[in-house]
Amino acid sequence: MKTGLLPSLGIPRTAVHHLVDRNTPKATQRTFSSKPALFNWLAPRRGHSDKNRKGRPRVRTGGSTKGTTVEFGDYGIRLRSHDRRIPAKQLEIAANTIRQRLRGQRYRLYTRVTANIGVYTKGNEVRMGKGKGSFDHWAARVAVSRILFELKGDLHEQVVRDAFRLAGNKLPGLYEFVRKGDPPVMGITKVEPGTTLEQLHRPRIKLPMDVTAGRIPATTPP
Repeated sequence: MKTGLLPSLGIPRTAVHHLVDRNTPKATQRTFSSKPALFNWLAPRRGHSDKNRKGRPRVRTGGSTKGTTVEFGDYGIRLRSHDRRIPAKQLEIAANTIRQRLRGQRYRLYTRVTANIGVYTKGNEVRMGKGKGSFDHWAARVAVSRILFELKGDLHEQVVRDAFRLAGNKLPGLYEFVRKGDPPVMGITKVEPGTTLEQLHRPRIKLPMDVTAGRIPATTPP
C-alpha cells in the first residue's frame, strides 16, 4: 500500500478510509424508486412452502355478488360455466392473446384473479401413499360468474369482444362478455333491478318429465 500524501488533500493515503463514511450512499446510488413494485399475479411471493389441498372454489351462499361485476374497466369477461381450477400458464396465454389482438391500441388490462394455489403431481404408475407429490405449477380457483379480465380505454366494443373471444378460446370453460353497469350475479342468477329477496330464496320449479324430455334433440321423428 502506498503511504505517500494525496496531492489534493495533503493527508496520508492510509487515513482516507477513516474520513469516508461507508454508510453514506454513493452519488449514483438511488435510495428510492419512482416506479411501483411489479405484482406478479401468476405466482405468489411466499413460494410453495406449504402444500395446498386441491379444494374447491369458494361459493358465496350468503347472497354476496362480489367479483361478478366490472369495477375498474369498461368491459370484462366472466366465467359462465361451472367453477374450475385454471393453471397460471393458461391465464398468461389468455392475457397475451388480448395484448396481441389490441396491439397498437391505447388501453389498460386489469386482472381480477391470482394464481396462488399450488398444484402437486406424481409420476405415472406410482403406488399410493408416500406423500402428496412434488410441486408442478400454480393455479387459480375461479368460481362461477367470476370476472377474469377487464379492459379500459378508447376501444370499439366489437374489437374488445373479439379480443375476449380469442382469450376465451384459450381458457377452459364457457365465458360471456359483460359491460360496466351490467347487473351482478348471485351464483348463476342475475340480480336484475326489481329482484326481491323472496324471489332469490324461492326454490327452483321442477318441470315435468315430458317437458324436459322434449328439449332433448331426437335423431328420429316421434
